[in-house]
Amino acid sequence: MEALDPTELIPGFEPETDLERTLVAEPELLTGLAWGEPRAGHPEGAVGTHVSHLLETLDKAGETGQRRERLRFMALVHDSFKYQVRERLPRAGENHHAMRARRFAERFTDDERLLSAIELHDRPYALWRKMKRKDKLDERGFRRMMKRIEDPALFLRFIELDGSTEGKRPEPIEWFRDELIRRGLIEREPAASA
Repeated sequence: MEALDPTELIPGFEPETDLERTLVAEPELLTGLAWGEPRAGHPEGAVGTHVSHLLETLDKAGETGQRRERLRFMALVHDSFKYQVRERLPRAGENHHAMRARRFAERFTDDERLLSAIELHDRPYALWRKMKRKDKLDERGFRRMMKRIEDPALFLRFIELDGSTEGKRPEPIEWFRDELIRRGLIEREPAASA
């Protein structure tokens, strides 16, 4: 089998750190980046194409320093283990793509800000969908999620980044941002001056 090339799997990608070079040398990650066909929420198809869009958005936003490194790490890993999910089993716990991504990420970092964000990145959307169905927020589920999030601002930034691609709805992200502000977990950003 021919080796997978990360620069082909993630259009426009160039590793920026030693950690990124290490990550994209991992066959498990490369297989995950190559996985995917167009589907609901991901019309772009392959995970690597989705990651490319996230990295491009980060570039346009002008993210720098450690925050940029953290967001890039999460972008590279967060959806790359969907291919390992066993379809016949419930997509929960160790059989959820985000938990599988967290387990992979644990080999490279012990930073709980990153690990919990990777593991829980789809949780705000799930809570929003449940709230829309039941007309009431699962308050216990929300609090349980946020108890595990050490850096709400970084978590929100990654949720915004992941939700910035074609096929994603802005409403769940707006709701989550407003909920974090209402609870005093992040500050409202000042309005841009004209």
